[in-house]
Amino acid sequence: MSKILDVLDRFYNLKNYNSFGLNVVASYFANVDSLAQLKDLMQSPGFKEDRRLVLGGGSNVLFLDDFFDGLVIHYTKTGWEIVEETENEVIVRAHAGTNWSDFVDEMVDAGYHGIENLSLIPGNVGAAPMQNIGAYGVELKDSFEKLEAFDFQTGKLVSFDKKSCDFGYRSSFFKHGGKDRYFILSVQLRLKKQGQLNRGYGNISDYLKQQGVENPSIKDLSQAIKAIRSSKLPDPLVIGNAGSFFKNPVIHQLLFEDLQQEFPKIPSYPSGTSMIKVPAAWLIDQAGWKGYRKGDAGVHEKQALVLVNYGNAVGREIFALAMQIQLDVKNKFGIQLEPEVNII
Repeated sequence: MSKILDVLDRFYNLKNYNSFGLNVVASYFANVDSLAQLKDLMQSPGFKEDRRLVLGGGSNVLFLDDFFDGLVIHYTKTGWEIVEETENEVIVRAHAGTNWSDFVDEMVDAGYHGIENLSLIPGNVGAAPMQNIGAYGVELKDSFEKLEAFDFQTGKLVSFDKKSCDFGYRSSFFKHGGKDRYFILSVQLRLKKQGQLNRGYGNISDYLKQQGVENPSIKDLSQAIKAIRSSKLPDPLVIGNAGSFFKNPVIHQLLFEDLQQEFPKIPSYPSGTSMIKVPAAWLIDQAGWKGYRKGDAGVHEKQALVLVNYGNAVGREIFALAMQIQLDVKNKFGIQLEPEVNII
């Protein structure tokens, strides 16, 4: 690889930049906090030819190898501001380097409705539209207004509205047609000053009832979701993981009815006309993988959807485990699980 800039860190360890806690070394690593720095980086020798990776919090990434032969770019600009306000709504712009969970907390504290169900999701704001992050019946696209990104091919600043982002289930244009071309700088969301709380998904209502909360506020709902998530998902600072490893599969109703004959207790959620969403965690658990461990790669004992690094696993060990699970679920249920985590 050709040298990019003298100021770049050389042979940089990414252990603190991936939530699996894998010891991965990058050829070059650059912290940038402005459009001007990105443009300077783009003009440097070798930039267009060399492999590069934009990395935020690293909460949805699995490195297969212990060496990334290329340039890793990490955006550090944080914070948010209101760019438009009416009697009933605000449009908030958050910079891509902002921690997503902290941002949601600040919106909840301000009384702005729309993303409270996305509380405690790890990662940074810049990655949120790439994944179209979602939880408890809400997705980012529901509040999305637009984003600004730097185009590595043209060197220009471009804007994407909701339609051009082509949001899907844990997917967007930036994971497919626009993959590796755009560097997201900021995201704008349209949030409401008053709103109907979405508490009908999962066991949110049951939890609130147990806590004696009859008329929950936006803060009550956020705290309930945090408590539920914390009870199920391991802290990546304690056990390396990237949260949900697989997407919840969406299958045709006819296949679901066939499965229901053999597995009467199979859980499900409607997902459009004639389509049914089935929890991947249930499938993995029924296939007997929950709590499985081989070496330091394993499946979490409380949440079958979470693959973990107990300390010294390497990326290919975790990936091999994922592929075993994928094959087993396919053989048992006829359903092909698709990884949610980005494999690099």
